Amino acid sequence: MTAQQTDLTYRNPILDADWSDPDVIRVGDDFYLTASSFGRVPGLPLLHSRDLVNWTLVGHALDRLEPADAFATPRHDCGVWAPSLRHHDDRFWIFWGDPDQGIYQINAPEIRGPWTRPHLLKAGKGLIDPCPLWDDETGEAYLVHAWARSRSGIKNRLTGHRMHPDATSLLDEGKVIVDGDRIPGWFTLEGPKLYRHDGWFWILAPAGGVETGWQGAFRSRGFFGPYEEKVVLEQKDTDVNGPHQGGWVRTPSGEDWFVHFQQRGAYGRVVHLQPMRWGADGWPVLGADGAPVAVHERPDLPPQPPAAPATDDDFPGGRYGRQWQWAANPQDGWATQHSGDGLRLTCVRSADAHDLRRLPSILTQRLPGRPAVVEVELRLDSEEPGARAGLAVLGDAFSWIGLQRAADGTVQLVHRFAEGVAEQERDADHPRPAPEGRALLRIEIGSGARCRFFHDVGDGPRPSGQVFAATPWRWVGALLGLFALAPEDGPGHAGAGMFTHFRITAM
Repeated sequence: MTAQQTDLTYRNPILDADWSDPDVIRVGDDFYLTASSFGRVPGLPLLHSRDLVNWTLVGHALDRLEPADAFATPRHDCGVWAPSLRHHDDRFWIFWGDPDQGIYQINAPEIRGPWTRPHLLKAGKGLIDPCPLWDDETGEAYLVHAWARSRSGIKNRLTGHRMHPDATSLLDEGKVIVDGDRIPGWFTLEGPKLYRHDGWFWILAPAGGVETGWQGAFRSRGFFGPYEEKVVLEQKDTDVNGPHQGGWVRTPSGEDWFVHFQQRGAYGRVVHLQPMRWGADGWPVLGADGAPVAVHERPDLPPQPPAAPATDDDFPGGRYGRQWQWAANPQDGWATQHSGDGLRLTCVRSADAHDLRRLPSILTQRLPGRPAVVEVELRLDSEEPGARAGLAVLGDAFSWIGLQRAADGTVQLVHRFAEGVAEQERDADHPRPAPEGRALLRIEIGSGARCRFFHDVGDGPRPSGQVFAATPWRWVGALLGLFALAPEDGPGHAGAGMFTHFRITAM
């Protein structure tokens, strides 16, 4: 869905879905953005824009998560945290931290690849939010990163390294260059982005937590400090809570802009665009004198047609679009190609059929950030008792509606859910016959991510169950999901679920 806008203005958020921890660069007339993808595959989404307002998803940089066996099952809040995107030496570079493994980098000659395999630049627990800098003035390269206390026992600090210019190794043991504990009132300092400007080393880094924090700026004449700090963006009297963590970009005409996120509960971290200028004191000024803007004059860039990352899908030839991600590293055969349209998901045998949160073979996309209707048509092509397929809203709690083959051989429309503290699902409504083995499934997502489920098994649309309030995981917004399952102990192939005409429309 596109941000509301006119020919002269734009409205925040510019990306109204969970594009967490965005970073942005410009190469020529093109702008590129990447974001956290945590445990979903493919990872590291790649977005493109010509005007900083309208964005399209052009691919992903990471085909599989490593080490592969660690991501054979869902780890929703792990994996790829807070990447940095850069362009240097005619190559694109992405650095990210896996809080359980360390700091990785990949690179490619073009944004669409081919991307190198992940290179572990610094191994260790709790190493997150890395950002490189190649200093054109001196030829030296640097790296800064933050810490996750959950793995390392350390937080609120930024550590700096000298780095080999080819980004294959670090040249020292590292030094704490900013200690947030020494700055009165600062906590949870993280997400640094490193720049060189006007003779200074600059670190733009948030603090204060994702829901209530602020954006800070740090500057020093030398990379290793000492740094002085200033708050440059905070909520003030706006409704944009915790405006922070993102990247600075300059347009060809010399305008400066800052892209950041706002934490919005089940919707995840939506992306805002703030004007940026340099004040008389040499410090950056973000938004409207340090407060986030809701509506603002558009960047001085050539007009572009409205655009947004794709959501709808007809699944031509059985292939799914770039907007879809698996909940873990995929296996061959989960989705099979064919000559027509429609997504044919194999009914994967699983011991975790009672809990979609544990299911690796669920195909997901982001929950829309505004009220919307989600629809998909489903046919269950399975004779296996217990086989099922459906449409889900997935988070710390989940709810799904779909079709299941009963023990007596009939197909039933079922609607199930699980609370966040529950270890398995239970019925959200009474099962009902689906005599043709088909159903139109519908979810109306209202304000506050409150979801009302509907179905049509040939006798007209009917509501199902109670309203379900979508919930996020700890760091990830709620997801929409398509899945097909079968009991673990059955013999042979268990059939498939066929999904067609997936649509998301504004309410």
